[in-house]
Amino acid sequence: MTPATRFPQQLALLAATFVIAICGLVYELLAGTLSSYLLGDSVYQFSLVIGLFMSSMGIGSWLSRFVDGALPLHFVRLQLLVGLTGGFTAPILFFAFAILDNYSPLLFLLVILLGAMMGMEIPLVVRILREHFSLKTNLSNVFTADYIGALFAALLFPLVLVPQLGLLQTGFLFGILNLLVGLLALLVFRNTVATAPRKRLQWSILAGLLMLALGFVLSERFTASMETRLYQDEIIHAEDSPYQRLVLTRRQGRLRFYLNGALQFDSIDEYRYHETLVHPALGLLPQVEEVLILGGGDGMAARELLKDPRIKAITLVDLDPAVTTLFSTSPLLTRLNRHSLTDPKLTRVNTDAWKFLEQSRTLYDLVVIDLPDPNNASLSRLYS
Repeated sequence: MTPATRFPQQLALLAATFVIAICGLVYELLAGTLSSYLLGDSVYQFSLVIGLFMSSMGIGSWLSRFVDGALPLHFVRLQLLVGLTGGFTAPILFFAFAILDNYSPLLFLLVILLGAMMGMEIPLVVRILREHFSLKTNLSNVFTADYIGALFAALLFPLVLVPQLGLLQTGFLFGILNLLVGLLALLVFRNTVATAPRKRLQWSILAGLLMLALGFVLSERFTASMETRLYQDEIIHAEDSPYQRLVLTRRQGRLRFYLNGALQFDSIDEYRYHETLVHPALGLLPQVEEVLILGGGDGMAARELLKDPRIKAITLVDLDPAVTTLFSTSPLLTRLNRHSLTDPKLTRVNTDAWKFLEQSRTLYDLVVIDLPDPNNASLSRLYS
């Protein structure tokens, strides 16, 4: 093999390693995020998913020793299987949760399958490249591309992918990337792979790309259909923010608001909570001018505070701008909170309440804590 022939193969495999590292971590994060959304307890869910995924990668790495023959062909087949499994993991889990009493076994199965297949990829790449580089250089190049790809995915997932695409479209997109890596490998190694299996794989990859592209286009409809099974009422708004899943439902004028599947309020009786939260404290104060609200992005606590004419300024600190934007723009919700979030007396600050308290030097006459139930470690920290 000439240097001119070797270089495209070397470059293609290292680029493939970078891409499959991104895809692998994205699939891992998808499974953990979706399980956290469906079942709660994000620390437990992510620990379980990451532990299973990493141990399965070890199993896959061990199993790769039994793979012999046309290694580029096996690498392409692996990309096809990983792309289809990873791309359809989120919709499969969503559907399973909606129809099964216990979907955890299916979650474990998918995570183990993905982890094992991802674990086989790096050993195969190293073995394919062994005729191009020394072992020292080979391992260095492959693991550098792998770890940089993982870092890229870790930053891309929460900052861009989930807010802009959501979980399902993200899965389909990276399934497509996996299959494109397989198609690129077929092209680069076309002279080392027999014609018949190469053509079969080409058609299989094209069929897989079509399925994943169709899933990408229809993912919003699928999500709406599956979430309809999870909630009793009609879903009138749903979105993914960088922090959580927001869902608003309605039945005969009755509104319910959910964060990551947990009910935050019901319009039929939310006044009982918010009036009790605010007015007893106000009644104890002979004078009150400046008030701080921690949380309360729905504007209900602010609505009750604005009923007191003594209050001149309210600072509302809520982490998620998606929540405050929704409750300051939706006609149904602004009617409920009486436009409290756009009142000139109120200042909105979208940041972490803990950090705000650490940095603020302002003395407030009253502090109202209106945070979600502490059903995970990060929320529990706010109550400590």
